[in-house]
Amino acid sequence: MTENRTVTIIGGGLAGCEAAWQLATRGCKVRLIDMKPHRFSPAHHSKDLAELVCSNSLRSNDVTSAVGLLKEEMRRCNSLIIAQAQATEVPAGKALAVDREKFAARISQILTDNPLVEIVREEILSIPPASQNLTILATGPLTSEPLAQALATLTGKERLAFYDAIAPIVYADSLDMDIIYCKSRYDDGPGDYLNCPMDRERYQRFITELADGEYMPLKEFEDVKYFEGCLPVEVIRARGDETLRFGPMKPVGLADPKTGRDPYAVVQLRKENREGTTYNMVGFQTKLTYLEQKRIFRLIPGMEKVEFARLGSIHRNTFVLSPALLQPTLQFIDRPDLLLAGQLAGVEGYVESAAMGLLAGINAARIVTGRTPVVPPPETALGSLVNHLTRSDAKKFQPSNVNFGLFPAWQEKVKKKIRGLERSQLALVKLEQWRDSENI
Repeated sequence: MTENRTVTIIGGGLAGCEAAWQLATRGCKVRLIDMKPHRFSPAHHSKDLAELVCSNSLRSNDVTSAVGLLKEEMRRCNSLIIAQAQATEVPAGKALAVDREKFAARISQILTDNPLVEIVREEILSIPPASQNLTILATGPLTSEPLAQALATLTGKERLAFYDAIAPIVYADSLDMDIIYCKSRYDDGPGDYLNCPMDRERYQRFITELADGEYMPLKEFEDVKYFEGCLPVEVIRARGDETLRFGPMKPVGLADPKTGRDPYAVVQLRKENREGTTYNMVGFQTKLTYLEQKRIFRLIPGMEKVEFARLGSIHRNTFVLSPALLQPTLQFIDRPDLLLAGQLAGVEGYVESAAMGLLAGINAARIVTGRTPVVPPPETALGSLVNHLTRSDAKKFQPSNVNFGLFPAWQEKVKKKIRGLERSQLALVKLEQWRDSENI
C-alpha cells in the first residue's frame, strides 16, 4: 500500500523534482533528498531545488522539432517542470527560456508545500541496499565522488565521464546598444535576441585570441570527452577558422539594420530574466580562465565594457553505461527496486533529464500501488529516449539529446519540415493511446 511504502529520491534537480511530483500527484509518499545547501557541486550555488546551472533555455517550443514534441508529451503527462517553465518564461523567440531564479523558487515552494513530499537536506554517500522500498537515483551529471564510486561498485562497470562547460552571463546595462541590435533570425519572432555584429577583421582577431588564450588546466588523470551538443567555444574554433561562423556565431538571417546586410559573424545574447537585466552568451560555453574570458569577450563589438554576472566554467559530467544496466522501465536489471533518472542515465539537456524523471516517477508510483511499470511507445519522444538508453550498442553508447534520429525509421521521403510534422502527429496519437490504455 502507498501509505506504507515511501519512495526515496536522491537528487533535487530537474529529474528528481519531476519524479517527486509525479509520485505525489498519484498519492504516493516521497522522501526527496538533496545535499544542498550543506554541500554544493562545482556548478551549483543556489539552495533551491531544480537549479539551472548552464543555459536558461529549454530549447525549441516548435512541436515539429524533437525537443518541442517532447515538451508537448510532457505537458500532456502533467509535467511540473514544463508547467513552471511556462510560468516563468522570458522572451526567446520560438525557444522556451526561463527566469532561472523564479523557476527554481517556484518548484521548490510547490514541493515544499505538498504534504506528501518530505524534503531532506543531507548528502548521501552510498547506494541504499536492496529492499521492498523503492529508490530513484537522480543525482545528475555532477554526482558527488563518493556516490559515483558507490554506483560504479554497484554496477560493476567503470563509470564514464565527459566534460561540459557553462556560458557566461552579462549585465544588460553594460552593453553598448549603439552597436548591438535586437533581432531574431530571419525576423522569426519579435526580436528577442541581442546581436553583436563582427566584420571579417574583428572576427579574425577574435578567433586568434581565442586560440591563444589561457585555459583552466585539467588534472593528470582526467580524460576529456566532450558532449558534441555542448562543445566549448574554443574547441569549436580549434576545428577550423570558419567553424564558429557555421555554429554559434552564424550570421545568416541576422541583417544589421544599420547596413541592411548580414555581418561577417554574430555573437548572440539571450535574456536570462524577465526584467532583461542579464543576458546569456548563446553557445559560448568555455573553459577559458576568468581573466581571459574578461579580456577576450570584451573584444566582441558592443561588449567592450561588459560586466559579467557569471563567468563560464568547466565541470565533469558523469553517466552510466545504461544499455548494459537498465530495463526500459528505468529500473536496474539487477536491482529492480532502484530506478535511474536524469542525465546520469545518459540523456543530455534539461528537458530530456526532466522527461526521464517523469517516467521514473510514473513507474515508481505504479510499482508501489501494485501495478506493472510501463514503457512509452517507440514512436514518441519519450519512447525514443528510453530506446536510446536501453537498446543502443553498449560499446558505442554516448549521451544524447532527443532527436528524430532516435525514432523508428521513417519510410516516406518527404521534406524535413513535413516529416517533423507527421512524426509529431503520429507521436501524439501514440502517446494518447498509451495513456488511455495504461491509465497514465
